[in-house]
Amino acid sequence: MGRAFRQVDVFAEAPLAGNPLAVVADGRGLTTEWMQRFAAWTNLSETTFLLPPTAADADYLVRIFTPVSELPFAGHPTLGSCQVWLDLGGRPKVADRIVQECEAGLIPIVADHDRLAFRAPPLRRSGPLDPETLATAVAEVGIEAADVIDSAWIDNGPGWLGLLLADAASVLAVAPGVVTMDIGLIGPHPAGSEAAFELRAFFPKDGSTAEDPVTGSLNASAAQWLLATGRATAPYLATQGTALGRAGRIHITTDDGGAVWVGGEVMTMVTGTVELSSV
Repeated sequence: MGRAFRQVDVFAEAPLAGNPLAVVADGRGLTTEWMQRFAAWTNLSETTFLLPPTAADADYLVRIFTPVSELPFAGHPTLGSCQVWLDLGGRPKVADRIVQECEAGLIPIVADHDRLAFRAPPLRRSGPLDPETLATAVAEVGIEAADVIDSAWIDNGPGWLGLLLADAASVLAVAPGVVTMDIGLIGPHPAGSEAAFELRAFFPKDGSTAEDPVTGSLNASAAQWLLATGRATAPYLATQGTALGRAGRIHITTDDGGAVWVGGEVMTMVTGTVELSSV
């Protein structure tokens, strides 16, 4: 059965600069096993499947898969899936806001000029790292404990813990070993720079370490942490993917209620159909 398919580049302001995402625009009839197998086949950081919503206030439902597991929420799949839904004729129930349903709940999304932005979901786990976890994380990314300015759980679904380093240069210099946790590194750019922070995201994959090019979920939870601790003020621009030759650009804003919004551009790179059985 041919199903509409898109591959998009998220947080990209130029082709091939962001994080690719595979989107199957109609996931109806597919089993979880088929979805997981297809995500493993694409071998991208995430693959999503769009479905009719089950919540009355939602416009669509998305299921998000890495090559090895399903995620309750992820940031660049949220923006990329929303753009595909809109491009294929999706119309929100409320004119100025799209509502995505996922395992983490309802995620509001708005159009912001040429960008889409999602409201950061609540953290599932927060607070300081225990000494053992911190020591393990520091050792796995190959830095010294004294290099860490601050640390915390900043988990909004994927499992992130955050390590704040002295500056962006320190973040870019990291050469990790094998990691066993999802670790986000954050470092401020010099005063006067266009971007406020540089981020890198490491996670375990196939017994080794993978680096995600541009990570909406990490930027969302990092922003909540940085803003709450007074280490950042919004709006600001974050960059990610520099170490991988990408140029991800993530726009952080807040609304009148103090909620964090994460925005970025989405570029369509591949259009077509994909043959997936409903069995």
